[in-house]
Amino acid sequence: MFKRKPGHRINDLFIKRWSPRAMSGEALDHEKLLELFEAARWAPSSYNGQPWRFIYAHRDTSHWEKLFGLLVPFNQSWVNRASVLVVIISKKTFEYNDKTARTHSFDTGSAWMSLALQGSMNGLVVHGMEGFDYEKAREVLRIPEDFVIEAMCAIGKPGKKEDLSAELQEREEPSDRRPLEDVVYDGVFSKAVV
Repeated sequence: MFKRKPGHRINDLFIKRWSPRAMSGEALDHEKLLELFEAARWAPSSYNGQPWRFIYAHRDTSHWEKLFGLLVPFNQSWVNRASVLVVIISKKTFEYNDKTARTHSFDTGSAWMSLALQGSMNGLVVHGMEGFDYEKAREVLRIPEDFVIEAMCAIGKPGKKEDLSAELQEREEPSDRRPLEDVVYDGVFSKAVV
């Protein structure tokens, strides 16, 4: 049934998580959204700095158009059936000493993955995006300069593939991953085998 096959034994939750675009347009209960943010809250971070922040808007609220308006037209074409939009940002400095937190993006990526995995386990669509106007996001959402705008994501209940454009219907399936020997190196960066 499921096409993805890992090269080594791992928990199914990793291969079952993917980023579909088909969403139903149904509202998502706020408590269900908070479960995803709660999972993100427990992500690891350098010095326990927890640099991640999430700015969200539910569909049919006053803030939805602000976030939706940030997206490039391609993303707007399928995000219009999402339940929630989220802008993910990270604080560049530690709060305890105001020094540069070099791993703020790395740590925020951990929180994003926790959110995405929890969404997948809850049977939701969680799709990350970089296709939006970062400068406009800073202005419209009043994001301070000591924060980096990392990405956006759309969250919703699964929908029908047929509701997508013909082009997106062709792409609406889990993608494979590069083999380990392309991404893991023993000792130095090289083409060496794992």
